[in-house]
Amino acid sequence: MDKKYKRVLLKLSGESLAGEEKKGINFDIVESFCNAIKKCVDDGVQVAIVVGGGNFWRGRSSGKMDRTRADHMGMLATAINALGVGDTLEQAGVDVRVMTAISMPQVAEPYIRNRAVRHLEKGRVVIFGCGTGNPFFSTDTAAALRAVEIDADIIMKATMVDGVYDSDPKKNPDAKRYDRVSFDEVLAKNLAVMDSTAASLCKDNNMPILVFSVDEPMNIYKAVCGENIGTVCG
Repeated sequence: MDKKYKRVLLKLSGESLAGEEKKGINFDIVESFCNAIKKCVDDGVQVAIVVGGGNFWRGRSSGKMDRTRADHMGMLATAINALGVGDTLEQAGVDVRVMTAISMPQVAEPYIRNRAVRHLEKGRVVIFGCGTGNPFFSTDTAAALRAVEIDADIIMKATMVDGVYDSDPKKNPDAKRYDRVSFDEVLAKNLAVMDSTAASLCKDNNMPILVFSVDEPMNIYKAVCGENIGTVCG
């Protein structure tokens, strides 16, 4: 099947890595994601990944803890996930580099934009951990930033729902799913795509987002092929 995109940024939430357990890493699920990613790489698609950390830590629900410190803990949670996904990909025979926005040279490479692009050009999957490296910014914003920096064709946001709706489909059975929606609508209607900082960054840099479900892990491959799944924002 022809590939629509040459270079993609895949955003995986921490929750998607946990499965029904809701916490920690379910490596059976991660393996299913990695099999789809390997299929993309084997077909010549350059894949970068940003991982969330909500399966280990959610700083915003940490009560009285200082927000900066709570966010630092969240960044470390994303590093755990990045290493877990990276190891699973390596076991599948995929060449991987984990790069982190916080320096931890004994564990991963420091994020350097040109080095990341070179890894991609050599057919390696690059996994970005630790978000942007700054508190008060989500991993969605990190995905938007890294996608723009590496000149990705699109952000593929793998979620637990099959697209973007005008209201919460879990609460409203009549919720309407969009096939395509503009960033102006996303921001004006506060649609649950990404946080406003990430959406604004994508809008300002003409970076489209495809929001789709990973209940079927091979949707990752279908998305790369340009199949009509999910919602395109842009």
